[in-house]
Amino acid sequence: MADRVIRFRVRTILAVFALAIAVWTVLHVISVARHVLVWVAVSIFLALAMNPLVELLQRRGIKRRGLAAGTAFLLVIVVIAGIGALFIPTLVDNVNKFTDAVPGYVDDVTKGKGRLGFLETKYHVVEKVRAQIESGGAKKLLGLSDAAVSVTKGVVSIVVGIVTIIFLTFFMVLEGPAWVDRAYGLLPTESQRRWRKVGHDIYSTVGGYVTGNLLISLIAGVLTTLVLLVLGVPYAVALGLIVAILDLIPLAGATIAAIIIGVVALIHSVVAGIVVIAFFILYQQLENHVLQPIVYNRTVALSPLVILISVLIGAEIAGVLGALGAIPVAGTIQVLVVDYLRERRERSIEKPAIT
Repeated sequence: MADRVIRFRVRTILAVFALAIAVWTVLHVISVARHVLVWVAVSIFLALAMNPLVELLQRRGIKRRGLAAGTAFLLVIVVIAGIGALFIPTLVDNVNKFTDAVPGYVDDVTKGKGRLGFLETKYHVVEKVRAQIESGGAKKLLGLSDAAVSVTKGVVSIVVGIVTIIFLTFFMVLEGPAWVDRAYGLLPTESQRRWRKVGHDIYSTVGGYVTGNLLISLIAGVLTTLVLLVLGVPYAVALGLIVAILDLIPLAGATIAAIIIGVVALIHSVVAGIVVIAFFILYQQLENHVLQPIVYNRTVALSPLVILISVLIGAEIAGVLGALGAIPVAGTIQVLVVDYLRERRERSIEKPAIT
C-alpha cells in the first residue's frame, strides 16, 4: 500500500506563520502594556458609573456634553472631599493608634502573653520568624535596600496610575458617546440597529453592576463602622474602610473582611468578637440573598455558578482587578451570546421567498 502524501501550498504555510507572528505580537504587546491596559479597564468602569450622572445633568438643562461632564466630575470631587473631611481625620487617628499598638501586640506574641500569645506558646512563631531572618544572612541589607526601592517605585506608580485614570475617565465620559457613534457608523446600515441594541444592553449590564457594587460596598463599610463604634472596638473607621474595599471583591471579599475584623474585635474583647462575627454572618445573608440578587439579577442576570467561575478565572488572570472585572466581562459575553442565538433563531424561522 502506497504512502499517502499530504502537500501544503506555500501560501497556506505563509498564512499560518503570519497568523502565529500576529498572535505572538498581540500577546507581547499585552504583556508589555498590561499596566496601561489595567488603567484603561478601570477608567472604562468608572466612566460607565459616571455616565448616568452626566446624562441626568444633560436632561436637567446642561445640554453641552463637556459642561455636563465637568459638572459631574466637580460634584464627585465635592462629595469625595466632603466624605474625606468627615472621616479622614478619624481614619488617620485610628491608623496612628493602631500603629502605636502594634509593638505591644508583637511584644505579647514574643512573650506568649495576651490573646495572641498562643501563636508563640503553641506554634513558636517567633522562633520560626527569627530563623527565616537569620537564614537570609548577608542578603538582609540588600533586601532592605531593594524593599525601599520597591516601595518608592510602588508609590510613584500608584500616583501616576491615579492621575492617569482620572484623565482617562474624564475623556471617556466626554468623548465616549461620539466614539461609540463613529463605531456604529462603520457598520452596514441594516445591522446598525441590532448592534446599537447590543451596545445598550452591555452598557446597562456593566454600568448597573459597577454602580450597584459600589453601593453595596458602601453599605457594608458604613454598617461595620457603626457596629464597631457601638461595641467600642478601636480603629472603627479604618476597619470599616477595609471592609468597604474588600467587599468590592465578589463572593470572597466579604468573607476575608469578616475574618480580619473578627480577629481585631476578639483582641479587643471576647464579647465584641462574638457580636462582630454574628453581625457578619447576618450581614452576609442580607448581602447574598437581598442586595447582590438585586444588583446581579437586574444587571448581569448570571447564575451563582457562572459568577463563581468567572471570579476564579478573573482572579487567576489578573488578581484582585481580574476578580472585580470578571462579572462585567461575563455579563458582556452573555449579552453577545444571547444576541447571537436570537439572530440565528430568527434566521432559521424565516420563510424562503416565493418566486
